[in-house]
Amino acid sequence: MAEFCSLDVVVPVYNEAQCIEAFADRLRTQLTALQIPYRILFVNDGSVDDTQAKLVKLTSGDAHFAAIELSRNFGHQAAITCGLEASTADWVITMDGDGEHPPEKIAEMIAKAKEGYDLILVQRQTGQDASFFKRATSDGFYRFIGQITSTPILPGVGDFRLMNRMVVDALVSMPEYHRFLRGMVSWLGFKSAIIPYVPAKRMGGKSKYSLKKMFRLAADAIYSFSLVPIIAALISGAIFLAAAVVVGIVGLVQGAMAWVWNASLVFLLLFCTGTILLAVGSVGMYSGKAFQQVKWRPIYVVRSRTNASFKKDETK
Repeated sequence: MAEFCSLDVVVPVYNEAQCIEAFADRLRTQLTALQIPYRILFVNDGSVDDTQAKLVKLTSGDAHFAAIELSRNFGHQAAITCGLEASTADWVITMDGDGEHPPEKIAEMIAKAKEGYDLILVQRQTGQDASFFKRATSDGFYRFIGQITSTPILPGVGDFRLMNRMVVDALVSMPEYHRFLRGMVSWLGFKSAIIPYVPAKRMGGKSKYSLKKMFRLAADAIYSFSLVPIIAALISGAIFLAAAVVVGIVGLVQGAMAWVWNASLVFLLLFCTGTILLAVGSVGMYSGKAFQQVKWRPIYVVRSRTNASFKKDETK
């Protein structure tokens, strides 16, 4: 049975002033009942509402709370990474602070971890209070990414998870600038278990994952874990080369039928141009992400912190 000595809960938040206090009370109630040392580490990802003021109030009144404020909005994955790097406990949970990840599942997650697992993944089941479009695009993405990568990324498994210190240390040691944590965690390959959950309703506000952010996360997943876009471009090139030969032969045999020749040329020209642009765009995406990676800019920048420190501070 795995030991469970201490627990950190990393909660990235962005403009959650409407529900942050209620969520904190709900989470604290569940953790207190477990009777283990715990800390709740909020990472404020550049909120522009009263989230930071409410976090300052929480941390000043209870030593179980800690808060890190980022200098701007760096994104959900960067905020989680920040929290993981500031965590010190033997086990770490990452979860959202809007109430959709129910704190009531934590006891079950810990019980499963005590069976000897390094990583507990929580998989969304039906019943999510989300639009049909969001559910359809999410399910379609997971099916697509599952076909184009060798890294198993399970549908419905997001960033609600429990990890032991080995997993956390391995995860933060990975130097990716464009981070798709659910893929990175799967790539590590530690002994894992899955428990189901039905998302609860948001405790306030609205989802911060806009369509633009969803596409950005999908692009990070595809271009970080698959070479399929490049392979597809090569295959398309071979197909269109063969098509060009066929059209040339048809044009010679049926030269009198000018309309057939002209239509074939127009089709081939448009199709080839589109394929070339897609291929160049894919190469550009890989090159652009590599360029951003080699600049070695930090994933996030901290503006302030309360009851939180980083291991890297000790080496300065």
